[in-house]
Amino acid sequence: MYIWKRGVKMAINCYKITQIFPNSELYGLTSKIRRSCVSVPSNIAEGYGRTSKPEYIRFFRIALGDLRELDTKLIIAKPVNLAKPELFIPVRKEVDELQLLIISCPDD
Repeated sequence: MYIWKRGVKMAINCYKITQIFPNSELYGLTSKIRRSCVSVPSNIAEGYGRTSKPEYIRFFRIALGDLRELDTKLIIAKPVNLAKPELFIPVRKEVDELQLLIISCPDD
């Protein structure tokens, strides 16, 4: 459950950063970042709830894909000045660390 807790923390921090995005982005990157970040711990939780190892692994892989999607959206949001550039650093670091945790989970 450590990975799930990290995912929840990351999602909360993504919500915090998107709160300062301009209102014009509410249905753009704000919404897309929020959906991606919530999908990560949601898929991790669903994987934990599955009864077979292949299903468990499948949901962790989906969470990894969600993380990569989220990372791409954060990369785009930074240069278009949706928030101060330095605010993206800790969130992107969390995304990177969570990706490493998921990749390091044994899949056999």
